[in-house]
Amino acid sequence: MAYTYTTPWLLVVTELLILVSITESKVPAIIVFGDSTVDAGNNNVVPTLLKSNFRPYGRDFAGGRPTGRFSNGRIPPDFISEAFGLKPTVPAYLDPAYNISDFATGVCFASAGTGYDNATSDVLKVIPMWKELEYYKEYKNKLRAYVGKNKANEILSEALYLMSLGTNDFLENYYLSPKRQSQFIVQQYEDLLIGLAGNFIRELYSLGVRKISLTGLPPMGCLPLERTINILGQNECVEKFNNVALEFNGKLDGLVKRLNKELPGLRLLSIDVYKILDQIIKKPSLYGFDVVGKGCCATGKFELSYLCNKLSPFTCADANKYVFWDAFHPTEKTNHIIVNSFLDNLLAYFR
Repeated sequence: MAYTYTTPWLLVVTELLILVSITESKVPAIIVFGDSTVDAGNNNVVPTLLKSNFRPYGRDFAGGRPTGRFSNGRIPPDFISEAFGLKPTVPAYLDPAYNISDFATGVCFASAGTGYDNATSDVLKVIPMWKELEYYKEYKNKLRAYVGKNKANEILSEALYLMSLGTNDFLENYYLSPKRQSQFIVQQYEDLLIGLAGNFIRELYSLGVRKISLTGLPPMGCLPLERTINILGQNECVEKFNNVALEFNGKLDGLVKRLNKELPGLRLLSIDVYKILDQIIKKPSLYGFDVVGKGCCATGKFELSYLCNKLSPFTCADANKYVFWDAFHPTEKTNHIIVNSFLDNLLAYFR
């Protein structure tokens, strides 16, 4: 007779293995905040149009499962978790397939479409950053109940926290919102976002967080969607957007330096993804890519979320030849290359 339940002794062994891995690693868990660059599937249960829990998303993920990651496969936190000797994927907090035992070595609170600005999350009705923080506080209590207060505090203080967001604030909010543009010139809006980022990090710090990796903006004017819209510019990269990204990243670097001085014991690291993605876009063949101006899914020019679906006859056969998966997000291969570009620095800083 076949049994479909897990025997109690196996559960005990599994939990002991989790506790052993937590004890041995200097980074016992990867905890993620941000947008679609790092969302592992939280938007699956949010009433928004910005979802990716259907094929062809996830077609190159383990088992070919569309998890809600905006890629054909894994995303940066997954590769980072694996590099630190933890699990090869970081699960989404709101995914009902997982529970606190799965989250003990890593958890993702990110929501595709969100930003530092609450008004950004309102655009597509996704999870704002303040709510991601509330979920973290809830998780903190669950972890204490699961492994005990002392062990939980140790995990949470030694964990590596990843923050990756900001692109939506500009492309889905500021440049599409007459309200924000009437309130701020772009440099003032950058300063507003820097202030919000600083406040979020200070809040994390007050909760005992000490290790944070803060990712800057990519060359967002080179995303396929922005190139498609840039008809007058012959579908080249929108340099205005790229210049804003560089300017904002410089201000993020300044924030990192200030907070490292201001908050005793904080280890905050700025991650530059602009440079490597810019290099890939300018010289794709050096990295084994054939196509850079459009994504693999559908026509690759404007499709993302529900417009990228299994009914499209145009989706490419080999995503490894493409820098972008859909019109906004990198392929798994690109994600891996991006992570590898800063991984040594990350491991050295936080181990």
